[in-house]
Amino acid sequence: MASPTILKPESPGYVAGNWAVDPVHSEVSFTVRHMMVSKVRGRFNRFEANIRTAENFLNSSVDAIIDLNSIDTQNEQRDAHLRSADFFEIDKYPAMTYRSTGIRPHYDQYVLEGELTLHGVTRPVQLALEANGFTRDPYGNTRAGFTATGEISRRDFGVDINLPMDGGGAVVGDKVQINIEIEAVLQAE
Repeated sequence: MASPTILKPESPGYVAGNWAVDPVHSEVSFTVRHMMVSKVRGRFNRFEANIRTAENFLNSSVDAIIDLNSIDTQNEQRDAHLRSADFFEIDKYPAMTYRSTGIRPHYDQYVLEGELTLHGVTRPVQLALEANGFTRDPYGNTRAGFTATGEISRRDFGVDINLPMDGGGAVVGDKVQINIEIEAVLQAE
């Protein structure tokens, strides 16, 4: 078992501070099983996050909000169905939020612990977290990169539409893979 690389102020390039997401270089996406034979991928085009890296990285935090109306699976008919009462019910629940409750080391990465609120239901969700690095861009801004991945059950959040298939299985799988790539810019104090 490898020991974790703990980020701290002495780590090369580590910067404590408040960060704003650069939406042009960031992505919140998902993958879900379709008809038991393939996977559908989608993304949310509008999201915000308040990221704070602390002097001790394990004390860092994030609060995020994702606009569910911005779902994009490259198929407008499917996107409209996902916005409907069958899935997200965006007229009643227009956003999904995530609030971190802690970070802990796990092998050579971290686990971001938090609470996800979706469809009016709040449940704990853990994400595998990588701190990809800290650097200065050509314009003098300090940037940081983070990757987070995880899995949720849509039924755990009350998104329990069941479209059964002849012969077993469901049109839309229950397990949803979450993939987040964030590039953030350090904000002036």
